[in-house]
Amino acid sequence: MSSKKTPETTPPKKRGKMKMLLIGGGAFVLLGGGAGAGVYASRLMSPAGPAEDPNRPKLVVRGDVPEASSEGEGGESKEPAPKIGTVSVTSDNVPVDPRKYDVTYVPLEQPFTANLANGGIIQVGLSFATYYDHRVVENLKRQTVAIRSAALMVLAEQDPNVLATGRGKQALQRELTQSTNKVLRDKEGFGGIDNVYFTSLVIQ
Repeated sequence: MSSKKTPETTPPKKRGKMKMLLIGGGAFVLLGGGAGAGVYASRLMSPAGPAEDPNRPKLVVRGDVPEASSEGEGGESKEPAPKIGTVSVTSDNVPVDPRKYDVTYVPLEQPFTANLANGGIIQVGLSFATYYDHRVVENLKRQTVAIRSAALMVLAEQDPNVLATGRGKQALQRELTQSTNKVLRDKEGFGGIDNVYFTSLVIQ
């Protein structure tokens, strides 16, 4: 009889545990990957960021504006159709190329008079220019009282000697544009006025 002992075979407990760990880990990875893929797909399918506000003004591209007929039925003059913008912007401070977008001029119905800072009187008529659609025009009309009040306060601070120069008048245009946009941003959440133009200007 041989004196060598046959080695005892170890039970496959450790190998079984290892297999179980590998299978469990693989399932976890698959589940995690599936969840991640689902989140990624849902992001792709859902619109990025918050939904766009339908009341936010848009830029009006030149050529998108239909030509309005000058006369309606019975020979009466017909108001042009409201301009519909197609280009969304993130802010009303975005620079606008005037060669690319259509401008609308919105005059104040009545000129108004103000006392100047160092004596004298200014009588001025104003028209507002915007490259945005009918929403800005509607905002202007709705906030006319507040805009006129802001313009009167700007005018009351002007020096007639400065206004006698071209630079003084251009500076006044900028101030009136800023005051108008501030009113619109405060009241309507959007400015959109590119410039304020004088339709009449008398300094006495």
